[in-house]
Amino acid sequence: MSELILVAKVVAKKESVELVKSELLKLVAHAKEDEGCLTYSCHEDKSDPAVFIFYEIWESAALLEKHMLTEGFKAYQKAVDGHIAERAINKLTLLA
Repeated sequence: MSELILVAKVVAKKESVELVKSELLKLVAHAKEDEGCLTYSCHEDKSDPAVFIFYEIWESAALLEKHMLTEGFKAYQKAVDGHIAERAINKLTLLA
């Protein structure tokens, strides 16, 4: 199996920053317990606290998909529904 590296960007609506941040911290705690999670970190942009960047490494794409079906991930999605302004996910291949 080859590892999957993922970088994700979540931008909260300005009025929802604290709610989204709180839910992201819960998500990180759950994700770190998921099978196949090697690295799962969330960063807040210093110049814009509404912007959160995730850096994740998973043992495989299949285990990432399994993570996205967990109760912890579903609870996050439900809690932030309507509070996210933008999302982007990049699945990466290490070149050097």
